[in-house]
Amino acid sequence: MKKTLITLVSLIAFLPMKADEGMWTLYNLPNAVHEMMKQENYELPYGALYEGEDAVKNCVVNFGGFCSGVVVSPDGLVFTNHHCGFEAIRSHSTVEHDYMLNGFVANSYEEELPNKNLFVSFMVEQKDITDYLNSLGFQQLAESKRGAFVDSLENVMQKETRQQDSTLRVEIKPFYEGNAYYLTTYRDYRDVRLVFALPKSMGKFGGETDNWMWPRQTCDFSVFRIYVDPKTGAPAKYSKDNVPYHPKKWAPVSLQGYVPGSFSMTIGYPGSTSRYLSSYGILERRDALNKPRYQTREIKQEIMLRHMRASEAVRIKYDSKYASSSNYWKNSIGMNKCIDSIGLIQQKAVFEQKIRQWQDSTGYLKGQLDFNVLERLYQKRFNATRALTYYREVFGNDELTRRASRANSGIPLRGPKNKPKKQYIEFKDNSDTWDEATDREILAALLQYYREQVESQYQPDFYSVIDKDFGGDYTKYVSHLYEKSKLMDSDKRIYVNKKGYRLDPGVTYGTSLLAVFADIRNDLMATRDSIDILERHLCAAKLRMEEDMPNYSDANFTMRLSYGQVGEYLLDGKPSGYYTPAESIVEKMNKADKIIDYETEPIMKELLSVKDFGKYADKETGKLHLCFLSNNDITGGNSGSPMFNGKGELIGLAFDGNWDSLSGDIFFDSQLARCIGVDIRYVLYMMESWGKADRLLKEINAQ
Repeated sequence: MKKTLITLVSLIAFLPMKADEGMWTLYNLPNAVHEMMKQENYELPYGALYEGEDAVKNCVVNFGGFCSGVVVSPDGLVFTNHHCGFEAIRSHSTVEHDYMLNGFVANSYEEELPNKNLFVSFMVEQKDITDYLNSLGFQQLAESKRGAFVDSLENVMQKETRQQDSTLRVEIKPFYEGNAYYLTTYRDYRDVRLVFALPKSMGKFGGETDNWMWPRQTCDFSVFRIYVDPKTGAPAKYSKDNVPYHPKKWAPVSLQGYVPGSFSMTIGYPGSTSRYLSSYGILERRDALNKPRYQTREIKQEIMLRHMRASEAVRIKYDSKYASSSNYWKNSIGMNKCIDSIGLIQQKAVFEQKIRQWQDSTGYLKGQLDFNVLERLYQKRFNATRALTYYREVFGNDELTRRASRANSGIPLRGPKNKPKKQYIEFKDNSDTWDEATDREILAALLQYYREQVESQYQPDFYSVIDKDFGGDYTKYVSHLYEKSKLMDSDKRIYVNKKGYRLDPGVTYGTSLLAVFADIRNDLMATRDSIDILERHLCAAKLRMEEDMPNYSDANFTMRLSYGQVGEYLLDGKPSGYYTPAESIVEKMNKADKIIDYETEPIMKELLSVKDFGKYADKETGKLHLCFLSNNDITGGNSGSPMFNGKGELIGLAFDGNWDSLSGDIFFDSQLARCIGVDIRYVLYMMESWGKADRLLKEINAQ
């Protein structure tokens, strides 16, 4: 792919309109972008982001494979969002010691809590290996063979890397819709312990009422610590003998604040965007992905919430599940609203017409990029895509379906291989993670909903059993499954070759699901490769047509930088304000009798009603800033991303976008899209005033 640096003249001509859009890779950040960052008061030299031990990238982490975070102390403290630490906090909670409800503060290293399967990763190096791949014949491969080829090469490179350093791993990922491939090297740390968490009332203040909205007052942070082998200082599995990690680089924490127009930079791991997606792909996204998703989640979330409010034990089990489900329920609603309100599909169609005209004049990819064929292919797979969304949203929300699916595909058999009759499967007792009454009601409701929404060709054959044997009563059918299937017998061997195994109602239910999934998948596979090729050509055409402009690749959960400024926007025709003060959360707390998401412990209202916030008060406004806005370009996965000022100092943690940014996965609206961050001074104030976490504050040493 051609890389051309733009001249100063063209920089002035187009960058002001695009200045804040972009999720840029650090190792090859265009010089033009760095120049614009400097014009907006970024003060560090070009190499300070990526090069050397003191590079800013070296304090930013991939948190758990789903969020971002930042190291803030010489003893390995990590800040991330409360909702990123949600499952770790929940997993340690019981009715007797409910850290979700009451919060958690470790007053010593010994009190910090280990977390099974939680890890953080540091990016060590990244490089473009597209030319190397092509030298191996990659470009000539059929689409269906490309994935396996890349996986095979990644395995070879992983083995070579491990021989040199056993603490490293590598990933090869496609960029620019598969027009380029980058190799990224990571170092993983797997002993990560919970150190501090506010009560959920503050860490998720506003709940679904405020999610994706502005103004916000959520104190969305949690604190963890990385531990390492005491002898080598290298990553190690959990051991009580491990010691805190001593990084060479950590983020300095600033109490100096910001004003409108202040430089703001996020570095983190945005999950997935599709900004090169065709108008036909956006139509599919709106009607076959987003709409089925939010419609189905409305049903299951209502059931979850009702059971959670009736039982503390159920609430603890389902808190994380509900939060995960509701987040993208609202995201899907908001994205569809934005797609329609700005006429995004039509905008894309107009741009595609421009590419057609450019293609006609240049001949580039003539005969390979055919928009009419792309449209027909998307139309052909629409029903299968929609059915797959419903399938994924309906099946797998309850424990029985998870076990039935695993029993039919994916669970390894136990017992002697040479004696098939003695082979068995076994499900461990995991009753601490689910509630049978809740699961039963969810499954019965969703079985009925799936049947009502999905074409008959994609309906499992157990629906005839429901009609014939249970009189169309979904509740009775689900009760039959839970009560009669041996799959629900935890910690017991279930012999797969024993007479009657294939007649087990849970097994036959899972077999039926597997057959339907195969039908959906086959219909999707018939068009997938052709669509992928055409979308890749569309991206290549855009890059070639705009080759004098810097273009960033879609997000793919690799480290990215975005930059912009602190500032407000017009909200319903009025200035939104660029921050929220402490009195604004007190106002909402006073409405808790009407809005349950504004309920907090009395001490929180007391702490945020004081007149003097000391060193945490903003020097310009004299107030404690809770949350603030910037026009940084973010998406899911950026949660917990550090927000830096122009000196590379930490001023906040990104945790959300505003309602008007929800088309951001496919389109960045520079006028309306905003990143919402929790002010680091709010974080530290709560650590001090509520948590009495003096040892941690001393360790962080904010200035």
